[in-house]
Amino acid sequence: MTETLTHFIGGKQISAPGALESTNPSNTNEIIAKFPDGSVEDVNDAVAAARSAFPGWSGSTPEVRADLLDKVGTMIIERKDYLGKLLATEEGKTLPEATGETVRAGRIFKYMAGEALRRHGQNLDSVRPGVEIQTYREAVGVYGLITPWNFPIAIPAWKIAPALAFGNTVVLKSANPTPAVAHALVSIIHEAGAPAGIVNMVLGRGLVGDALSKHPDVNGVSFTGSQTVGAKVASAALSHFARVQMEMGGKNPLVVLDDAELDRAIQIAVDGGYFATGQRCTASSRVFVQAGIYDKFVEGVAARAKALKVGNAMDPATQMGPAVTETQLAGNLKYVDIAIKEGGRLLAGGSEALKLDTPGHYMSPTLIVDTKIGDTINQEEVFGPVVSVVKIKDYEEGLAHSNGGNFGLSAGIVTTSLKHARHYQRNVKAGMVMINLPTAGVDYHVPFGGSRGSSYGAREQGFSAVEFFTQIKTAYSFS
Repeated sequence: MTETLTHFIGGKQISAPGALESTNPSNTNEIIAKFPDGSVEDVNDAVAAARSAFPGWSGSTPEVRADLLDKVGTMIIERKDYLGKLLATEEGKTLPEATGETVRAGRIFKYMAGEALRRHGQNLDSVRPGVEIQTYREAVGVYGLITPWNFPIAIPAWKIAPALAFGNTVVLKSANPTPAVAHALVSIIHEAGAPAGIVNMVLGRGLVGDALSKHPDVNGVSFTGSQTVGAKVASAALSHFARVQMEMGGKNPLVVLDDAELDRAIQIAVDGGYFATGQRCTASSRVFVQAGIYDKFVEGVAARAKALKVGNAMDPATQMGPAVTETQLAGNLKYVDIAIKEGGRLLAGGSEALKLDTPGHYMSPTLIVDTKIGDTINQEEVFGPVVSVVKIKDYEEGLAHSNGGNFGLSAGIVTTSLKHARHYQRNVKAGMVMINLPTAGVDYHVPFGGSRGSSYGAREQGFSAVEFFTQIKTAYSFS
């Protein structure tokens, strides 16, 4: 059945005409939800509700905030089967992947419940006799949260939970391909007993995000998406001196050296490149392989890519689901065409969409070998199940290629050399480094973020979330 969604403003569900639709990428005949295209007035109302709720929420005890977040986390995990099915149906990742993401969202809320109780400061001696100094962290205000479709419950969770934990209020703008998942999350937060106005959501197209970023009563904006949109969001937010935190994708390198364990290296590349349909900003989409292992490596990856079963996200046999939208699929296939025209050799997959039992946005896991570092496929983020391979002569060349380009989110190396592993860890220009592990797949209790064009502002997640969602106050007293 098609669900009709609403905005959430001031603790109430606000109905509006369902001008927009989300569809099932595994079966495009199925409409998942109809939802309103929010207006500037809706954003204004939501920000006003968040502003009104801020004094009471920021003044509540940390135990009150912790209890709410813990309850939300419990409810999410208890409903993982329903939420996982909804996520798989609306976004297209396989049911096990979708259920795993749902549990991760619940764990994030539970972790941040503990962080609400761990907000701390310092007592310091002054250089002046009789003067004492205290520092402590306090809530900032209203945060606008703009989230993507590829992790439609986990990313809203890792933005909403820390904001609430430290006493802030929020207005969420979720991605249009996956509004039903975000709506379900916000519904749970309200069902758990959230005070009216602390979590608001306005659905709609880019106008909503633009109005939210520009709003003078929004104190901070956390955005996950593309560099192009991120630049606009940052400009709008900084025009009124709001805090800005942005995650803007990656073109993540995986270096495979001759001394790597071949089977392990192959599986790491397959995992990082193709699972979740390659729709992860941490996916290892370009692989730099040393000459001595090159032929066996690409043959092994091609064989496993061809063996992956592509299909309906709800089919238990499916290992890779569809792309999220027709537009995303078209972009993926276009990049494959460009790579081949620039001299790449197709070893698996291709530039044609798959025709399966139901109409959907399907493509084969694609491997393009013998590419050059300057090729478009090695410089621009594809955001699909497309892996390109460059042959390198040695470790130094792999490191140099890793540090090229405008992204710096995640990077990985597969090697049995402790010397090269440690050198890569210290010298690669990326926010996250994986040694003998896929570049995709990070824990919920540690910092997430990159360098260069991948990220801007304070890190997300884990113990570092306090930096963006609080401000330090320094107090002097004379006795």
